[in-house]
Amino acid sequence: MDAGRPARLAVGVVSAGRVGSVLGAALARAGHHVVAASGVSKASVRRAAELLPDTPLLPPDEVCTRADLVLLAVPDDVLPGLVRGLAAAGCFRPGQIVVHTAGSLGTAVLDPATEQGVLPLALHPAMTFTGRPEDVERLASCCVGVTAPGAPEDGDPRDTVGWSVAEALVLEMSAEPVRIAESVRPLYHAALAHGANHLMTLVGDCVELLESAGIRPADRLVAPLLSAALDNALRHGDRALTGPVARGDAGTVRTHLDRIGDAAPDLAVAYRALAARTARRAAAAGLLAPADLAAVEKTLEDQ
Repeated sequence: MDAGRPARLAVGVVSAGRVGSVLGAALARAGHHVVAASGVSKASVRRAAELLPDTPLLPPDEVCTRADLVLLAVPDDVLPGLVRGLAAAGCFRPGQIVVHTAGSLGTAVLDPATEQGVLPLALHPAMTFTGRPEDVERLASCCVGVTAPGAPEDGDPRDTVGWSVAEALVLEMSAEPVRIAESVRPLYHAALAHGANHLMTLVGDCVELLESAGIRPADRLVAPLLSAALDNALRHGDRALTGPVARGDAGTVRTHLDRIGDAAPDLAVAYRALAARTARRAAAAGLLAPADLAAVEKTLEDQ
């Protein structure tokens, strides 16, 4: 196998969840052959039928023994035990590529497989998936955090092979590889989860608060606003902050807390915490004068 361009590989997917089914379909589209997948839930079986048609569904150990490239697409907390179990059962062999998709873990979690001669890689798409066909196209526009053994910048050719194979696989899926050092994988994953997952929570809270006031269609109302806010944040950073907190309008902040507290007390707690964080960022960006920052913070503390 050329380290810069993997040969056509027999791919085994464990399991056919939202991520595994999409990456399996992307690898198939790149010319690899998905020879087996595992999945027992109704959702996994449906996804496999839709995204990995004609692929036999087998137990994880059989999936591994059939594959040149084993894709372990299971939750982070499940991965260590799965790897140990498959290794103990002798499911890995020298020359295999074993890839996992857990965002917070690097390649050390694959040590039991590495001891059996596999090439361990970590590929984590920086994308949220639903497990539907459109996700394969969405993958083509996203970055993938890649981690491989060693540090290629040290110049050791043994260390460059894994990184080259990982990046080649990502490029074949039409995505963009971004190197993530083993030591920072947990922080990398925490940052992505904080941004993506909490963004969804914020949007959900926003929509529900509007609907509780009888305002519909709430999602249609806020979609252009939130899309523009995200675009501005990515383009201009904290200089794009707007609203009462960034203006130092403490009276409006007090009114917000009063009304949200009446409608959804739990949400008021989140609003207060995020408003305090926003105020500090606005002050650091030079948008909020020290006196206005103090007024907003006092309002948040009093409320």
